[in-house]
Amino acid sequence: MAKKILITGSNGLLGQKLIYRLLNESGIQIIATSKGDNRLRTQTGYIYQSLDITDEQSVKEVFVKYNPDVVINTAAMTNVDACETEQDACRKMNVDAVDYIIKAMKLLPGDPHFIHLSTDFIFDGNNGPYRETDIPYPPDSVYADSKYMSEKLVEKSGLKWAIVRTMLVYGVVDFMSRSNIVLWAKDSLSKGKTINVVEDQFRCPTLSEDLAEGCALVALQGATGIYHISGKDFMSIIELVNKVADFWHFDKTLIHPAKTATLGQPAQRPLKTGFILDKARTELGYEPHSFLEGLAIVDKQLKDNMA
Repeated sequence: MAKKILITGSNGLLGQKLIYRLLNESGIQIIATSKGDNRLRTQTGYIYQSLDITDEQSVKEVFVKYNPDVVINTAAMTNVDACETEQDACRKMNVDAVDYIIKAMKLLPGDPHFIHLSTDFIFDGNNGPYRETDIPYPPDSVYADSKYMSEKLVEKSGLKWAIVRTMLVYGVVDFMSRSNIVLWAKDSLSKGKTINVVEDQFRCPTLSEDLAEGCALVALQGATGIYHISGKDFMSIIELVNKVADFWHFDKTLIHPAKTATLGQPAQRPLKTGFILDKARTELGYEPHSFLEGLAIVDKQLKDNMA
């Protein structure tokens, strides 16, 4: 019998990369779910089911229909400033929907495995880079609180569970329907735009293929507990954007440094996160690309999309 893996948020960047990663895996049946129509170029080799995870009854019906062995929840409201201004929507997507998934999974036979995606934003940014054993202190933001609350729901669920925390994910989505820090910087600089970039925030930028690989390793190995899955290069956001400029030979004088406090963003950000990847490397065999290798992969995909 094939292992059935249900993915929520399959139209998103990580959701798409997970499908492409698992399509290469024998003995796996993929059930891709997302709101609305399927937005992947490849429409064969898996089942697509439209699903709004904020609709409790729909979640229950879809889960009972397909009876997955593994659920990977990649769906979330991740725009941290929008979460601040649309708090109800944030709670429905990031907290209530997780509760609905847990309840639906408890109706399934066997011992289904719940893999939930979380974020570096559950840390206050005062002591990064962080290990899985570090105690979260979310900054004062609705997004951070919602993701921390969802982690607590998963940990107390009684299910077989894993939490995969990640950060600053970049990559190329089918039909270019989503942007991210790398694509934004490349697009802005290619048009000769002046951009203000924070110099006092530090992260480990994460290639979407690497994050998909980490999630796949957790699923295929039946791993449980918390795993930090990110890129391996730790840098400031302005250093990241300078590397983008260097890679594509753009004018770096367009990049203006800014302090987080001067940007006036609605949501508070942790200044210095980053992850220590020892656990994922040792237990899962996870090994991410360097940031420059990631940019080369993005470059090839952008060219393939134009072909």
